[in-house]
Amino acid sequence: MSASPLTSATALRCWVERRRVWLELADQRQVSFPAEKFPRLAAATDSQLREVMLRVGGRALRWEALDEDIWVEDAVAGRFPSPRKKIEV
Repeated sequence: MSASPLTSATALRCWVERRRVWLELADQRQVSFPAEKFPRLAAATDSQLREVMLRVGGRALRWEALDEDIWVEDAVAGRFPSPRKKIEV
C-alpha cells in the first residue's frame, strides 16, 4: 500500500455480494463498488472475493490471497485505477 489518504473514511465491516464489495462506514453510510473496478479483483473467483478483511483500523481492505490492498477512502471517493489501454502490434 502507498501513503495513507489525507482524510480517512473508516469501515466497521465489509462483505461481497454479487461481485460488489460493500462497506458499512463508521458514519452509518453503506457504500459499494463493483469488483471489476480493480484488475486483481476482476480476475478473482467469487470465493476469493469473499475473503476480504479490514486492516489499518478499518481504513483499508485486504485480500491476502490476491495480494490486493485498497484504501477505504479511495473506494468511497470513487478513486479507481485507470483502465489499461490495449496496445495493438
